[in-house]
Amino acid sequence: MRTLYHNWLSPHARKVRIVLGEKKLEFDLEVEKTWERRDAFLRLNPAGEVPVLVETGGTAISGGQVICEYLDEREPNPPLLGKGPLERAEVRRLCQWFDDKFDREVTANLVGEKVMKRFLGLGSPDSTAIRAGKANINHHLAYISYLVERRTWLAGDQFTLADITAGAQLSCVDYLGDVPWADHALAKDWYARIKSRPSFRALLHDHIPGVPPPKYYHDLDF
Repeated sequence: MRTLYHNWLSPHARKVRIVLGEKKLEFDLEVEKTWERRDAFLRLNPAGEVPVLVETGGTAISGGQVICEYLDEREPNPPLLGKGPLERAEVRRLCQWFDDKFDREVTANLVGEKVMKRFLGLGSPDSTAIRAGKANINHHLAYISYLVERRTWLAGDQFTLADITAGAQLSCVDYLGDVPWADHALAKDWYARIKSRPSFRALLHDHIPGVPPPKYYHDLDF
């Protein structure tokens, strides 16, 4: 069986988990403590980062977007990259927005400072970075609201990898209770649709030792 190496609050690994669920593909999950720099893991991915998907035959594929596009090509139903060149371009644009811009401006400043620093032994959280993350997330939620006010899903009429990527990032921040849902009703409604999908539910049962989620985290009606 294929194996996905991940850690709990890696949004890039979470998006792969959702795609595997959407494709109804069976897989084993292995938590990888990337800070330990295990030789066996570095042989799978010299960059030392998750996610890494190891296929049944032993082939290792690294990188969240790379793995997701590989899975969509290999298992085309349901299609998650869009049907035509323009739609696929929009899906990829939004994937890059959330994988890069949201991750840098929000996730790194909140999840990175509040959780990952503890595991990496890098000292106390930077309060300036946390304030920046909490301010920046409003811009991104407003952009999600703008998109879904004009479209059914982020990239158009169909649920795509763009929604999965954004949902994976938000799920990590939401685990810490740092998403101001009350101020962004349209974004909240969109996320509720994502959260109710069967492929997403396994994420809602993740539990990080020593870092419990807020009580509403598991609730579909939040």
